[in-house]
Amino acid sequence: MKITFSDLAIPKTGAVIAFATEGADLMPSAVALDEATGGAITKAIKASTFKGKSGQSLQVLAPANVDLSRVIIFGIGKEAEFDVIAAQKLGGSVTARALSTGEKELSVLFDMENLACDFATGAMLRDYRFDKYRTTETKEDKPVLKAFDIATRDHKDAKKQFESAKKVVEGVFFTRDLVSEPANILYPESFAKEVSALEKLGVEIDVLDEKEMKKLGMGALLGVAMGSARKPAMVVMRWNGGKKKDAPIAFVGKGVTFDTGGISIKPAAGMEDMKWDMGGAGVVSGLMKALAGRKAKCNVVAVLGLVENMPSSTAQRPGDVVTSMSGQTIEVINTDAEGRLVLCDALTYVQEKYDPRLIVDLATLTGAVIIALGHENAGLFSNNDDLATQITTAGLSVDEGVWRLPLSPAYDKQLKSDIADMKNVGGRPAGSITAAQFLKRFITKDRPWAHLDIAAMAWSTADKEVVPKGGTGFGVRLLDRFVADNYES
Repeated sequence: MKITFSDLAIPKTGAVIAFATEGADLMPSAVALDEATGGAITKAIKASTFKGKSGQSLQVLAPANVDLSRVIIFGIGKEAEFDVIAAQKLGGSVTARALSTGEKELSVLFDMENLACDFATGAMLRDYRFDKYRTTETKEDKPVLKAFDIATRDHKDAKKQFESAKKVVEGVFFTRDLVSEPANILYPESFAKEVSALEKLGVEIDVLDEKEMKKLGMGALLGVAMGSARKPAMVVMRWNGGKKKDAPIAFVGKGVTFDTGGISIKPAAGMEDMKWDMGGAGVVSGLMKALAGRKAKCNVVAVLGLVENMPSSTAQRPGDVVTSMSGQTIEVINTDAEGRLVLCDALTYVQEKYDPRLIVDLATLTGAVIIALGHENAGLFSNNDDLATQITTAGLSVDEGVWRLPLSPAYDKQLKSDIADMKNVGGRPAGSITAAQFLKRFITKDRPWAHLDIAAMAWSTADKEVVPKGGTGFGVRLLDRFVADNYES
């Protein structure tokens, strides 16, 4: 869908969206539209239950005195409470409604010009659709909306703002595409090829193969990959947008392109969802696309640990001991706790190779975090209060919530092994916390570090205002804002 901006004026033809505040008070442009239709909107409001509350809408088909096909009035609630997040959600709601009308073009009379970019951002986010494998869908089932014009004052400024915001949304879409792909299409090698497209934006990319990882001693990551015919890979991406002397910010993503659980195999029901166990790597990839797309003024290094976790005669077994790149040994109690084994070697690699100023890792790591937080927030763990606050604040600003959970040496006893430096699981109690406590053991020099467990947030089973059902892209906008607000020169 093409989104454009224009002067605030009532169009002569087509479908039009306008707005009312709580109490069914029409916004100024809606008042002008009502006058042009001979009061058709006011009459419709009086004959309905429409009160202008957020989420309410009212449609007037083929109103008199004009050549418009339809007018839809959306409620925005209390004007004083209409902010950035509300504008984005409204843009998504308007798009969702417009997609069901059969209209090819839509004009929006938007009086709140300072929020026009945010409205457009929400509209674009909601327009996403992953349909590359649909071959028998009827024409009637396909959305036909192609053009979305936002008429507002200072439209040139809104257009300029949106050019940058659009790059971030494109990063979200890249993540959604990756997460949506089936595992027979997206596996470590093909994932690396998909990411290589970012080189066109100026991202430097290296791919480490199995032989190189063996030489580096990545026994934890390679142990996960042992059961699969698909060879593992580690993708390293660098965006050099800051000063040459500045140490980079590091992002690390878990990329298990399919997770059967290995020998500790998962139940069959719902296993198809495990195609998105590479969600952390997907978010990091989308973030790099966003940062490079908008030419972020900072240095960033990103590492993706890409493996497939399969059961076979060559798969690692419960009870095996592996040696991580850091030299620490791990007793593998449960082969379905594989993400932390992938991440620990990726964390060691990025620290030894690039000595970053801070690290944020992302992973669909534990089911326990879903039990703790539901599907409303990602779990946040950090060894640094300032870093945790920065991430939390960034999440609030883009409506991607995180909730900080504790780290404490008290949990370490659950990871104690009788034969190695640690076990890879600590049992059912505090499962997401002990997973984070495991990762913390691989952070050196008291380096600021945060771990985001996005298991509950990478995929949605229902449509939301700015997120269609499916891959969400959660984390791309959050971390882009985190970088923009705190680390750009």
